[in-house]
Order: sequence, then structure tokens, then C-alpha cells
Amino acid sequence: MSFTTLEFDTDAADLWSDALLAAGALAVDAADPSAGTPDETPLFGEPGEPDVAPWSTARLNALFTDDAAADAALAQAAAALGRAAPACRRAHVEDQDWVRATQAQFGPIAIGDRLVIVPSWCAAPDAGAVAITLDPGLAFGTGSHPTTRLCLEWLQDFLERGATVLDYGCGSGILAIAAMKLGAREVVGTDVDPQAIRASRDNARSNAVDATFVLPDALALRAFDVVVANILANPLMLLAPALAARVHPGGRLALSGILESQAADVIAAYAPWFTLRAWRASEGWVLLAGERTAGSR
Repeated sequence: MSFTTLEFDTDAADLWSDALLAAGALAVDAADPSAGTPDETPLFGEPGEPDVAPWSTARLNALFTDDAAADAALAQAAAALGRAAPACRRAHVEDQDWVRATQAQFGPIAIGDRLVIVPSWCAAPDAGAVAITLDPGLAFGTGSHPTTRLCLEWLQDFLERGATVLDYGCGSGILAIAAMKLGAREVVGTDVDPQAIRASRDNARSNAVDATFVLPDALALRAFDVVVANILANPLMLLAPALAARVHPGGRLALSGILESQAADVIAAYAPWFTLRAWRASEGWVLLAGERTAGSR
């Protein structure tokens, strides 16, 4: 296969990406040309943030069956856009068993001293650990991202046996499944994405746990002993009244998906109900946690 790399002004990158796909590219992705260097500009895509172009130039990586297909697609895309074909760099990718290659990237992930996340094609490394069977999929949450790890570590330390738990923004269902395996009596997970609900249900069945997953509109009006939400800072701030109402007085709240620079704003948004504190940070992300104040509305 032919791996073709091109660079464009950011404004032109989307046009070229669409044109290359229409001309036969197997896949196209856009990246920061400075990725992997101190000049890299991270883009988190947080709702509510201004829609600003992240880079002055964008690097497109396009995959084709061979060099001839790449040349033809570039010529066709250039003609469709009425522009000259840009200079490019070429590399060749040997055909291989892509399923096995993908699986090789994912092995068991130990979380603290009790949990281990195990892909279905691997054996659990520690028979005494609490094992969660989970394959990488379309829903967020495999245990490898710092925000997910922080939530799992917090659940290990603070979840009491017999507690009721709400996983708000459940993604793959990993936090809900972990809570059940750590001794929760009842766990409900919710997400705005129907695909996440399907993935969570499938993952719960694979782990033989009886957790419930529903869309937010179907979530019963009730409170829980523990609410955990791994989303992003802006949605968490907007959700503050709704999430506070889901926590019993004296119950616990854990929020993740928050950059350390955003922590103060999230703490302020929840101040009418909680005294949140930074529990632990990892790779620039922080988990905030606290108990609901008795008597708060």
C-alpha cells in the first residue's frame, strides 16, 4: 500500500481530504505538522469553546492501494478543485493481518493494585485481580486514557460495597462494570450516544455483570450514593445542577475529563452543593471529588 503525506493551509485541508476520498483514497487523516514536538498544538474539541482553526497548516496522511492509485487520485482531486497537485512524500506499507496487528497494540492494563483491564484475546496476568474484559471499540473508555484511569483508581479507593452508582457519560461502560465488580449493589449508566449504550450493554454481558444502561431521557428521577462522570469540563459545568440532584446528601461525586487549568472553574460551578477538591492528577488531567453538603438544595 502507498502512504502519501501532504501539507496544506488549514483552510484547504478539508477540501483536499474530501476530494482525495472521493477520488479513491482508502483513508485520510489530518494532523498537526508539529505533532510530537514541543510546538505541537493540542486540540481537545471541547463543546462551548470557540471554533478556531488549530494549526496554520495541516498534514494530510492518505492511504492508497499503490503508487499508481495515489497518482491518479491526486490528479483527479486537483482537477476537481481546480488547483495544482501539491508536492507529497511517499512511504510504503506492507500488507499484513491488520486484525492481529491491531490486537498486538493492546495488552492487559493494571489499574492500581486491584483492577486489570484485559482484552478478550489476552489472559489475565494476575488470577487474584478484579479483571474487566474489554476490547477497544467505537465507544470511549478502554482504561488507557488518564481520565479513565483516574476514575478507576478513585473507585478502587472510595467505592463502598453495597453502594448505588450512576455512571454519567458511560462510553464503553468500563466505569459501571468496574463499580459492579468492586461491590456496588446497583449501577446505572447513561450516555447521549445510542452507540455507547449498545457498547456498554455488550461489555456488561461479556463481564457477566447486571448493570443498567439507558439514554438520559429514560433515566429515572432518583439519587445515588455515588455519581461518577468522565466527560469534559464545559459539559460538566453545564450539568452541575442535574448531577448534584443525582447525589444523595452525604453521597460522593467524582468528575474527570478536566484539564488542570480548568479545575477552578469546575469547582466553582459545583460550589452550591459540593466542596470539590483535586483528588489526583495525571498527564495534565485532574479528577475532582467531594461529598454533597447536607442541606444543600
